[in-house]
Amino acid sequence: MNLTLYGYDDQWIAVDCGMMIRQDLPNSPLQVPNTDTLEALKITPKALFITHGHEDHIGAVAWLWPKWGCPIFATPLAAGLLRYKFAEHQLSSAAIEVIEPGDAVESGPFTLRYLNVTHSIPESCSIMMQAGDYRVLHTGDWKLDPTPLIGPPINAAHFRALAPVDLLVGDSTNAPMPGQSGSEGDVAKALAKTLKACTGRVVVSCFASNLARVLAIGLAAQACGRRVSLMGRSMERMVSVARGLGYLDDFPPLVPSHDLGYLPPEEVVIIATGSQGEPRAALQRLAQRRHPFMDLEPGDSVIFSAKAIPGNERPIEQLKKRLLQLGVTLFDEANHPELHATGHPAQEELKKLYQWVRPKRLLPVHGEARHQEAHQALAEEMGISAPFAPVNGDMLVLDHQGLRCEARYPQPPCIVNQNSVVHHPGLESNHPTARRGSLFLALPVAATETGWCRIGRLMLDASGASPMDEDSFSEWLDEQLEEIEADTLADLRHALQPRLVHWLASHLQHMPEVHLQIMAAEMPSIEELNDEP
Repeated sequence: MNLTLYGYDDQWIAVDCGMMIRQDLPNSPLQVPNTDTLEALKITPKALFITHGHEDHIGAVAWLWPKWGCPIFATPLAAGLLRYKFAEHQLSSAAIEVIEPGDAVESGPFTLRYLNVTHSIPESCSIMMQAGDYRVLHTGDWKLDPTPLIGPPINAAHFRALAPVDLLVGDSTNAPMPGQSGSEGDVAKALAKTLKACTGRVVVSCFASNLARVLAIGLAAQACGRRVSLMGRSMERMVSVARGLGYLDDFPPLVPSHDLGYLPPEEVVIIATGSQGEPRAALQRLAQRRHPFMDLEPGDSVIFSAKAIPGNERPIEQLKKRLLQLGVTLFDEANHPELHATGHPAQEELKKLYQWVRPKRLLPVHGEARHQEAHQALAEEMGISAPFAPVNGDMLVLDHQGLRCEARYPQPPCIVNQNSVVHHPGLESNHPTARRGSLFLALPVAATETGWCRIGRLMLDASGASPMDEDSFSEWLDEQLEEIEADTLADLRHALQPRLVHWLASHLQHMPEVHLQIMAAEMPSIEELNDEP
């Protein structure tokens, strides 16, 4: 959820404050960072710096910022999105301060400069910070895109001027991917070609925040003589904020969704939310014929211009089955990979940036364990020290002796329940009075053709609980995942819960309080598996 704290001389700042959707829990609640450790250590950030406007970087601000009351620095688009969130929470937005890419700001002993990078949302920035003798580059989310459509490409000279940096805190999301990520300019050409060949209505589903993609769809539709409509609250909000900032001046006029039924099908293009199979999104309503203004018919087309987020594979497949039953033609990353480009750097892009800024050390963040490990390996090949891959709750120290982990603090998950942030209830046992200690278990899983499997390392923290054989426990978990038949993470958790309680009751002297988090992970490709030693 990308909340990172930086401290110097007992003064602290925070970078980003995101949320995630807990698909393994009923009603898919939001999970936000746990601030218990900060409160126990008496850490209160004096300022919050936002790198860009994606939900996994700003989604928890309105929930957690009232505890801090500090200034919030964000670029204009992210600031506009935050103001919407604050208004919904009935919070004053006076603390939100706009900072332009390229500007610098001071907070206590910290001097921070925002540096423009390309990503799948405009105004994404890396942050170069200096405190005392230490210089740290926090990359945020980025890629090297020569034709980003909205906003300028990365200025290499600005990053070369930073060299060398003491520590680079870097995006690991695509570290296992060889070569380079695709360009939004190339995706725009592919969309224009695909739309031109379609007959009937066309629905294009993408992430609302990818404004370059939204603009490309609108321009392609206009070139084909089609009218454009938006479906989905987040899409309408994002386009509204972007238009107010002048990012979509060339976007064609919009048709209200309630007028779509009056237009000939071959004159319609709809840009809709729901590419991840979300149950309440516009595309799901269309697939289930529950949309009030329009029905999809045979001969219509649906384009998925987005990659499946790990863990969403099954809901997406169910959505596609419903669409196929309606007789529509599907375009997705499997049969038309040119219709999407990732927003994160592949290996050649990582190498190029590191040649520019020449970091002495790397801290690989923002990715699953295997992404961080691939990032470490790449850094070591370049002669950059990358001593470890951090996990949530690590207290890290950078000094003249190097980078080390000083302490690890358990991070029990917190979720939003009835407009309040509460601790995850954990697993209920039949004998709550017999609990001794706490067991925090984070289980990364990936969907396979036959079921589920564990990916990467098992994250286990037994605070005050009876000792246990972790190897035997891991083997047992793998066996359960092979046996359990479940279509969603929520179903998997429901099936695993009683088995887990029974195993712990049979193998531990005392029953601890258990907190289980099942995390969606991405299955390594065949090529990556073949590359492993």
